[in-house]
Parts: sequence; structure tokens; C-alpha cells
Amino acid sequence: MRELKLARETVRRFVRAATVTELLAVPQAGRRSILDEFKPYLHERWNAGVNGSELFREIRTRGYTGSLPTVLAYVRPFRLLAKASPVATVPKVRQIVGWLLRRPDDLTDDDKHALSDLKTRCPHLAALAGHVTAFAEILTGRHGERLDHWIARVDADDLPHLRSFTTGLRQDHAAVVNGLTLPYSSGAVEGTVNKIKMLKDKCLAAPNSTC
Repeated sequence: MRELKLARETVRRFVRAATVTELLAVPQAGRRSILDEFKPYLHERWNAGVNGSELFREIRTRGYTGSLPTVLAYVRPFRLLAKASPVATVPKVRQIVGWLLRRPDDLTDDDKHALSDLKTRCPHLAALAGHVTAFAEILTGRHGERLDHWIARVDADDLPHLRSFTTGLRQDHAAVVNGLTLPYSSGAVEGTVNKIKMLKDKCLAAPNSTC
């Protein structure tokens, strides 16, 4: 640490790392870094021969608000490699949820490829996607008779959060089956109730009006 003038934790990571992948791994999984959005650019420009100080100046023009030492500490391990490895980008949770809840035909080719890649790498996500699609078919096709079979399939998988959803379905089973089977809807009634509530709030906010 004294000879190389590096931070103690940096030296400890180098000493303990068994592989390059482990060395470049984020010390605290899930912890966001101020550099996250700039990492693909840093890797690309480093491989093009740009040094750390110049990289700092370049990403400053792109909105980076951190310090030069942070950039230098990030690119320092790259010197051990022939080139910086590509950044593995992980979609945001909201984006993945959007892919799962939209009709497959409405997804772009890039979205379909990204979702397929995620399902290949994560069996739990693949199972979840299958259950979501099956439930959407039950919902849009009014196939309430399939509900019990769908619940049984969900409970057979290791998906705790989806199981909590099936628990809620069981608690009001008859109403759920009717809602997934019959053509009737309470939408018009709910709309009228909402309109009445809005008028009530308006009158309470202006007691001297003609309400």
C-alpha cells in the first residue's frame, strides 16, 4: 500500500482476488456507483487508448459530477488486462416488468431479445414470465375455469411473491372466478362513484359555492 500509494481496501482486493472477474466485481452487490451510467463509455474509450485523466474530462462533459480519483480507481485494474471487458448491463426492474406485462407482439425486436436473454440466464424469471402470460390469457379470454389449474402450477414453483398473489385469489375465490368468467363489469358504477366523490371534494373545498 505504501509503495504503490493505493488505498488499503484496494490493495486488499488485489491480494485476495483469485480471478480477474472477482477483482473487477462490485464490492457490495446492488450498491449503485456514480460511475454506473458512464461505465460502458469508459470501457469503450479505454480500449481505444484514452487514459484515465482524459476519460475524466470526457465524461465531465457528459454530466459526470464525481471526482478524478474515482475514475482513476475504476480504470486502474484495466492495466492488468489487454483491454477492458464489456460492461454487463442489467435492465431496470421497471423495464423488465413492462416487458412481462405487455403483449409479446407489442415488444420491439430488441426488447424480445433482451427478455429472452434474461429468461435464459434466470430460470425463476422464465417461470414468472410463463405464469404472467398464462394469467393474461385467462383474464382476456375469460377462462375462469382455468384459474385453479393456474394457481396449482404457481404454487409448484419457487416464486414466493407470486404465491402471495394466489393466496389473495383463494380468499375471494368465487368472486375472482366470476370476474374472470362473466361478461358483467362494475366499471360504470365505479366511474359514477368516483364522479360523486370528486363533486363532494369540490363542494367541501368551496363551502360557499352553489353545490
